[in-house]
Amino acid sequence: MPFSIALSGLNAASSDLEVTGNNIANSSTNGFKSSRTEFSDVFAVSTGGVSATAIGSGVRLANVAQEFGQGNIDFTSSTLDLAINGEGFFVLSDGGSQIYSRAGAYNIDRNGYVVNSAGQRLQVFDPIGTSGDTFNTGSLSDLQVSQTEGAPQATSDIGVNMNLDSSDPVITAPFDPNDATTFNFSTSFSVFDSQGVEHSATVYFQKQASNDWDARLYLDGTGPGDVVQVGGSDTFNFTFDDAGQLVSGSGDLTGTEVVFDAKNPGNGAADLNFTMDLAEVVQYGGGFTVNSLSQDGFAKGKLSGLSISDEGVISARFTNGQSNALGKVALASFPNPGELRQVGNTNWAETFSSGQPLVGEPGTGSLGAIQSGALESSNVDIAAELIKLITAQRNFQANSQVISTADTITQTIINIR
Repeated sequence: MPFSIALSGLNAASSDLEVTGNNIANSSTNGFKSSRTEFSDVFAVSTGGVSATAIGSGVRLANVAQEFGQGNIDFTSSTLDLAINGEGFFVLSDGGSQIYSRAGAYNIDRNGYVVNSAGQRLQVFDPIGTSGDTFNTGSLSDLQVSQTEGAPQATSDIGVNMNLDSSDPVITAPFDPNDATTFNFSTSFSVFDSQGVEHSATVYFQKQASNDWDARLYLDGTGPGDVVQVGGSDTFNFTFDDAGQLVSGSGDLTGTEVVFDAKNPGNGAADLNFTMDLAEVVQYGGGFTVNSLSQDGFAKGKLSGLSISDEGVISARFTNGQSNALGKVALASFPNPGELRQVGNTNWAETFSSGQPLVGEPGTGSLGAIQSGALESSNVDIAAELIKLITAQRNFQANSQVISTADTITQTIINIR
């Protein structure tokens, strides 16, 4: 009987060594969660129960419990390295089956899908539109980064913030865009047509009387016969009060907005249609100044990179300064994560005991935030594991000594004459 009891102790110590060794072996594995051995004693139970003088039959391995404590966050130089600061698991598609992981080292495969080293695809919520404000949290999809160019957008709104010098003289000469003596000030900026072609726009200001100005918008070209006035007749007049604030206008100016006639860019693109807002144009002394000129058009763009917010919103950045939301990282939590089944590659699978996954957005409920450019390291405490090694080794040696003692006793009995 002592042999079998000691043998169960050897097996228990060996299991303890295996779990501890596995923890130590994975101390540098990103997203790895340590485990601990849990043992229970063994008694031979009769129908009458265990008597007060019953001797135990040894020990058995009751459970290998997983410890899902937070690992340290280590920063990297890759945007697609993701760490979860808090609870939750990344959701991955493994050939259509969902698995879960805390390891966030991802890259883009040849088809544009964001995958881990095993080719398992990261799951996200699809955006509703491209603004990145709302997402369809009712379904999951593979995150795919398109390598296509970003579509251009035609200019439709122009914002102007400037000061027209009230001390400048009145000009009575007929306006000529090629003669700087026929206008007081001019400023140029770029606009874009529906195909993303850039056009040069110039606004000329000519003072008609005190507090009274004419303005004209011309497109493309600088030499005689090259400049083309938008719509052919878009001259608008506006006046200021004695405090230098815009008070009224005429021509194409309504309120503070100028709606220009359509202009054919001549390259097959749709007609250009501008609206210019003069709400921030003032007339003070001290010189002509342009504080800002803004317009909402842009050329086509190529993918220049990705950005990922703390809320898990993944956006594609383009060389034209625009960005589009591609998706929002989905995280899953479980009622009993300790019962998840380890399936290798630092992944877990759902079990009946773990409960069904609760999939949600990062930073909501109990789910943690996403840290881009970082990886969660293993939560293994090397110092603690080395102490466990010593303890397991002593337990193994002690049980070996029990076997040696039992063998000596047995030999003594056999040698009785």
